[in-house]
Amino acid sequence: MQISGFTIVRNATRLDFPLEASLRSLLPVVDELVVNVGASDDDTLDRVRAIGDPKLRVLQSTWDRSRGPAMLADETQRAMAACRSRWGIYIQADEVFADGGAERVRAVIEHVDTDARIEGVLVDYLHFYGGFDTIARNRKWYRREVRAVRLGSDHDVRSYRDAQGFRVGPAHRHIRAVASGAVMHHYGWARPGWALQAKRSEDRDREPMQQSRVDSRFLLPWIPGIEPFAGPHPAAVRDWIASRRTETPLIAPRRFYRGHVRLHALLLVERLTGWRPMEFRNYEEVRYSSPLSSIASR
Repeated sequence: MQISGFTIVRNATRLDFPLEASLRSLLPVVDELVVNVGASDDDTLDRVRAIGDPKLRVLQSTWDRSRGPAMLADETQRAMAACRSRWGIYIQADEVFADGGAERVRAVIEHVDTDARIEGVLVDYLHFYGGFDTIARNRKWYRREVRAVRLGSDHDVRSYRDAQGFRVGPAHRHIRAVASGAVMHHYGWARPGWALQAKRSEDRDREPMQQSRVDSRFLLPWIPGIEPFAGPHPAAVRDWIASRRTETPLIAPRRFYRGHVRLHALLLVERLTGWRPMEFRNYEEVRYSSPLSSIASR
């Protein structure tokens, strides 16, 4: 079966996205990859074209920044509409599939394609924070999100809000999705300090952190749930990471705030039970028994 990929990107150099690694982690498993390139102040378009893969289809567009965070959903929808297949795999420019992850997603799509209940496929997330050896795991960071969806007007799957996930129809019903076991590495908060500063100046209205609580010497606040990461990074992104490692700390020293009490309590519940209370989800997970579980565990 034919499967599309789709993504959006703008100012990838100015904001230091691992653009080539992101696209290359998906390209091998899709039959086309639609890249919506917004008008940029740098060489983003040239970088996409330089990859030179015939499966790449570039859309050049001008993004309406007056739309705020909804701009990202608008442009993701534009990329989805340009796809030619009945399924699409989505990736953001600061995300890279773990080795074998995109292959798992494709295998699950092929397995569930005839099941009309299933509208999307979930991937698990590692959110790198303040560098490449630490991850953030509190409830403000989503554990899973939909990264493959059915395309076409018959299903009416829509990019939602700031394009974190997807919903269905004008009422924004939760999309019915199945887990894949694939892992996505999210590097948006691990980029060098200059890139985080550029991001902050360009997109302040989407800044999730409380900047008044950040020591002026640091770019990111300390938060509950920061954990060390000792696993491998995807092969596609290792050179990008190696050239960006720094000894300069980006995370402020540990400092306790009243709001941390709730996060600590919820983290304790999650570690003891595996359950995340009040977890925000864009999806309704559909439980599948074997053989889907065997596909996801390969």
